[in-house]
Amino acid sequence: MNSLLKRQIRKYLPEKFKSDDDLNEFLEAIERSYNTSDEQFKMLQRAASISSEELFESNQQLREESEAQKEIIAKLNNVINTLKFYGLDETNNLEESDSLKLVDFIDNQTKEIIEINKQKDLLLSNLEKQNAELNDYAQMISHDLQSPLQSIEALTTWLKTDYQDQIDEGGKDILRLIGENVEKMDSLIKNVYEYTNIDKIHNKKRDIDLNDLLKSLLKLIKNPNKIEIKIQDNLPIISGDTYRLNLLFYHLIDNAIKYNDKGENGLVEILFEEEKNYWKFCVKDNGKGIENQYLDKIFNAFQKLNNDNQSSGIGLSIAKKIVEVYYGNIEIKSNPGEETLVIFTLRK
Repeated sequence: MNSLLKRQIRKYLPEKFKSDDDLNEFLEAIERSYNTSDEQFKMLQRAASISSEELFESNQQLREESEAQKEIIAKLNNVINTLKFYGLDETNNLEESDSLKLVDFIDNQTKEIIEINKQKDLLLSNLEKQNAELNDYAQMISHDLQSPLQSIEALTTWLKTDYQDQIDEGGKDILRLIGENVEKMDSLIKNVYEYTNIDKIHNKKRDIDLNDLLKSLLKLIKNPNKIEIKIQDNLPIISGDTYRLNLLFYHLIDNAIKYNDKGENGLVEILFEEEKNYWKFCVKDNGKGIENQYLDKIFNAFQKLNNDNQSSGIGLSIAKKIVEVYYGNIEIKSNPGEETLVIFTLRK
């Protein structure tokens, strides 16, 4: 640009000025002016470029902050809609409401929630304390009742032995009833003790072969009517403790035998299938079944079916508590007069 300008100036100047040395100084001054102008223009371009980048970054940041604030506003509006029943005007939203009132409202609700949580924690603490005291009391009662029961059993045995010639049939029937009731009472005491200690026991877990466990367990279960018991082949080896698993299967199988009214045709089956995270078991029997109105409370402690004098009313409660220790679920399905299925899972 500079050289072209100098050429044009020289072209139109009179001849007398072309050889003038002052003209060269003039042209050099013009060139310096152009160089300075170019440098300043480049600097301005660079400054403009930097400002543009900074402006773009600032705009981007503002856009992100705006989106974040919109999201916060949307969430707060959802909170308001959720808490309408606390008295907040249904027609209001965050953009229309007074921000300070909203802050006060949320602050008050937070304080109320904190206070409610404090009361809940206190209630839970009291419940835990009462539960511990109740468990201690149950254990004490269980222990203290064992001694008089043993004495009653011993006395009735002596009466049968030492006075058998002097006791008529009516007396013998009374002694037999005393013995049966002592046995029931003893069973109830043991069950109460088991129930209160299930979640307190901290036996080390080990691999337990359920095939061996059930084979040993069946030798201990009373089966006066010779109910057939079928166990599915190849039960799994699971991680657990022998005490709880023995109790679990004992009570479920014992219940299935007690309430089977099919005599020689009675059948109890132990089935299982493997799921991804659980072992799923089923104790199935073809006994009298359970009426629908009892299914929702059958696992409650001391709940008995009508005219049920065989059960302590706590066996299924023990089973449920053990299943929960193993993070599983238990349910009963029944067709009255045909079958009952107790289905439960144990976490692997």
